[in-house]
Amino acid sequence: MSHAFTPAPLVTLPIEGGDQQFPVRRVYCVGRNYADHAKEMGADTREPPFFFSKPADALVPVSGAGAAPVAYPPATSNLQHEVELVVALGPQVGELGDGGLNIPVGQALEAVFGYAVGFDLTRRDLQQRAKEKAHPWDMGKGFDQSGPIGTILTVEQCGHPEQGSIWLEVNGERRQAGDLAQMSWKVAEVIANLSTYLRLAPGDLIFTGTPAGVSTVVQGDTLEGGVDGLGQIAIRLV
Repeated sequence: MSHAFTPAPLVTLPIEGGDQQFPVRRVYCVGRNYADHAKEMGADTREPPFFFSKPADALVPVSGAGAAPVAYPPATSNLQHEVELVVALGPQVGELGDGGLNIPVGQALEAVFGYAVGFDLTRRDLQQRAKEKAHPWDMGKGFDQSGPIGTILTVEQCGHPEQGSIWLEVNGERRQAGDLAQMSWKVAEVIANLSTYLRLAPGDLIFTGTPAGVSTVVQGDTLEGGVDGLGQIAIRLV
């Protein structure tokens, strides 16, 4: 078999402590998974988890010293930041539930390969207009370079983070400050719920939501954020 043109390269992320790369399949994101962020976005109650996606090639691997350059996107005047714990699913996921479908909560953490720090950059004005018209969020969430993400730490290296600081600063000013314990839906619950909609597979990533404090950023800003036990990442909007 031959291709009509050269296929896009496989998206991969570095894994802490070696030369291996994590091959990315799909990228899922959980909306409003911290109560304080849900309130600032207009929701007052603990809602069942809901999901949206980013294309894998929207990810920007961020590692090493210094701030990685990330392009400020077109068609927006209100780009906002969201710092998140990211879950990376490994080979075990296909052995759970019905081959990655309907995974029980009690087994869900067995699917996890590791964790990372990620930013969910959002064209909030586009997202808001889409909400008002009951349209999809794709152009607000899934644009180029909308998912900066750090090096993956394996479960053997970091365990399963259930509490600890999650934070983000813009030009050295703290904007977001929360704790993983404030997640409305925990990692195992998120995996189990998502698996009722579709078959999860090795290489899937799940952005698990953000605490309150999201704010507008502009070209030239430097964003730095982290999660206890997973390190931190920094980007500069260019």
